Amino acid sequence: MSDLRIAAVGGDSMLEEWRHVHNVIVPPAALDLEEVRERAGRYRLRNAYVGDVLVGCSTVRPPAGTDAVATVIARVLPEYRRRGYGRELYEDGLAHARVLGAEVIETCVLAVNEDGLRFAEARGFVEIDRYVLDDGSGGSDLWVDLRVEGKAE
Repeated sequence: MSDLRIAAVGGDSMLEEWRHVHNVIVPPAALDLEEVRERAGRYRLRNAYVGDVLVGCSTVRPPAGTDAVATVIARVLPEYRRRGYGRELYEDGLAHARVLGAEVIETCVLAVNEDGLRFAEARGFVEIDRYVLDDGSGGSDLWVDLRVEGKAE
């Protein structure tokens, strides 16, 4: 067990911290504070700290559809990777998704995030789709959706 502390996001200060990590990890999908507030109403958002230092964040989208598919996303700032924080964030999100009744777990990763793709694949995720999100600005950022085949670990 590491010294990582995972906390539910509450209040504008923590929303801003979550937003910071999200925007650093996925700049093509940068969000403003109002968009983060909206997401906080639909998804479970958590921040991860070592002491008082923000090191990452996570999102759990609740199960949906007949397959009860939940999305679990763990994000760790680049300077704090390879210390087990992503694993702890992911396991926390996975446990929550299971409590909500998830039968299938998916995640999504910006294709240029090789660390994120390796992390997902090491946990049994396999690619199910690649696509470019139309953000209206002509962006060409490639995204990868991944799904766990069998029991997520």
